[in-house]
Amino acid sequence: MLIDTHAHLQMDDYDDRAEVVARAVEAGVEYIINASFNLPSSQQAVKLAEEHENLYAAVGVHPHDAKLLDDKTLDALRDLSEHPKVVAIGETGLDYYRDLSPRPIQRSAFERQLRLAVEVGLPVIVHNREAQKDTLEILRRHLGGVASFSLRGVMHCFSGDRDFADDCIQMGLYISFAGPVTYPKSHQLREVAAHVQWDRFFVETDCPYLAPQFKRGKRNEPSYVKAVAKKIAEIRHTTFPETARITTANAKALFGF
Repeated sequence: MLIDTHAHLQMDDYDDRAEVVARAVEAGVEYIINASFNLPSSQQAVKLAEEHENLYAAVGVHPHDAKLLDDKTLDALRDLSEHPKVVAIGETGLDYYRDLSPRPIQRSAFERQLRLAVEVGLPVIVHNREAQKDTLEILRRHLGGVASFSLRGVMHCFSGDRDFADDCIQMGLYISFAGPVTYPKSHQLREVAAHVQWDRFFVETDCPYLAPQFKRGKRNEPSYVKAVAKKIAEIRHTTFPETARITTANAKALFGF
């Protein structure tokens, strides 16, 4: 069995959502976590989790929408986090590539959601794009040392190098690999996939974005997470069943299934 630890099935791309979920089950995907961008998408993710037994939700505000995170929104996210099928806060973090919210506001929204994750006892799903230095600095301030485990989380759709991966793992974070690990020119990412400890990573799709190589440029969906796991098995010179077993166990350890 597999877990797609990061999807966005609440988006309008999925007018065939029931069929998409059915294909995921057929492909051996046990659970799907729908991460959110803002309050409406968080509410939609929770609604979908109520409608589908194998769907779960993460609630939060993406750095693109950081300027929308006010006290009222944070209170609403706190209320949503009490739902039994909400397993994480996120996605949150920093995105200096598009800069759709001012960087100081991104940093503030990131820190507020990290504090929320500690308050409600949930792991955090971290988005980082071209903001490695500030992401690490903020995480180090809030982790309080690996021994405390006051904050737990994952660097979603990992895109950094081995040094960045080591820094994240030393803080107790997990690494999540998505479709780009299957791309022919993703040499650095495959190096990380070969290097990271077995108990510190899992897989995702980030659908509808970043479809694996065999569907590259088309809409992604949770059933394609199997291609990510198969590529990692190839990179690590092991079997697909073993990779599926370990990544599923790691995801369950973090998200508490």
